[in-house]
Amino acid sequence: MKRLDSIPTNKIERVSKLVTTGVKIGGNYLKYYGQKMVTPDTSKESLHENNAADIYDSLKELKGSALKVAQMLSMEKNLLPQSYVEKFSLSQFSVPPLSGPLVTKTFRKYFGKEPHELFDAFNPESINAASIGQVHKANKNGKELAVKIQYPGVRESIGTDIAMVKPIAIRMFNLQGTSDEYFDEVEGKLMEETDYSLELMQSEAVRIECAKLENIRFPKYYPELSCEKIITMDWMQGKHLSEWCKEEHTQEERNKVGQALFDFYMYQIHGLHKFHADPHPGNFLVDEGANLIAIDFGCMKQLPSDFYVPYYKIIQPATIANTVQFKDLLHELQVLRNDDTPDEEDYFFNLFRELLDVFVEPYRHQQFDFGNPAFSNAIAGLSEKFANDKVLRKMNGNRGSRHFIYVNRTFFGLYSLLFDIGAEITIYNYEKYIK
Repeated sequence: MKRLDSIPTNKIERVSKLVTTGVKIGGNYLKYYGQKMVTPDTSKESLHENNAADIYDSLKELKGSALKVAQMLSMEKNLLPQSYVEKFSLSQFSVPPLSGPLVTKTFRKYFGKEPHELFDAFNPESINAASIGQVHKANKNGKELAVKIQYPGVRESIGTDIAMVKPIAIRMFNLQGTSDEYFDEVEGKLMEETDYSLELMQSEAVRIECAKLENIRFPKYYPELSCEKIITMDWMQGKHLSEWCKEEHTQEERNKVGQALFDFYMYQIHGLHKFHADPHPGNFLVDEGANLIAIDFGCMKQLPSDFYVPYYKIIQPATIANTVQFKDLLHELQVLRNDDTPDEEDYFFNLFRELLDVFVEPYRHQQFDFGNPAFSNAIAGLSEKFANDKVLRKMNGNRGSRHFIYVNRTFFGLYSLLFDIGAEITIYNYEKYIK
């Protein structure tokens, strides 16, 4: 795989890269419509494949928050053509790594030493490379270690990337009025993900707080071999969750992995009121005993009580059936606004009731089969319906508390992973850890 000796970090370089990609996409469309004139039944599949490849090739060289967007979109299986999902999924753990000299330069800058001076052995070839950093294997005092190194310039480019994305997002989602708090939330989380000193503290906190959970393991972290751009942790042996899901496994094994994942998230949300807000398969491994391993805690979301309390109430199936209470909670969560017209209030009331009615289906059962296609099809149906809703496009999409951004991302990501695992879950099993 190609090694990168540098990453575009300033605004002009990053914008130029995206403009070049835009020209390629334009060429793909011209080619597609030319073929369409000759062969009217030509499908869009080749167009999607070419566009997905060109966009991904651009983003993987930009890395950072630009590539992080692709990583997030790879989880949106119901919104994107399959070609995009497959290509963007590579951003989870397989992108061009930094060259050896650049890795050594990073160590010299932050430790004043080269890797071989800190470790008994250090593999200069990265094992995995993703959106913000890459992982190398090392050894010290007989222990196998994973060393995660952040790409240079990632933190500095976040503001530029957000500035490029913001006008597009405002237009796509019709975010009239003050939408700054949404972008501030995303930018803040991306900045946190590039602070490896913060990630080290978060990781150790989760490891200790979630030690009581069954069938899930966490690496130990080493502060003396870590800094703001480098994290050293135990090497955890296992397969990436996406790879494991594609293999043949018994239903018992799938249930074990899925239950561990579901309990992990429910305990964090309802027990700790903070949670790992980046549920993509690149952040999880599965060992030979079908134990789940969580390996990345750069993106953590705290839930303040003034959001958690009404949110917890509104996701109860009984609340959705109570029109008055449901409407009051929608106001409290800023989904409905005091300046809404009657038509707007009715529209968003019905939209969110329909959405949550599907969303809370698992909580109506003691046991729920996430592998049942009926549930994933219901979610896909809603996604398609809202994506094609012409009325929604005209409505002010500036809705809901900023905390919904990562809460919604986490739940839809969790559901997607559970569907891939094909797990049957005991829904309220997590409560035994909270009592």
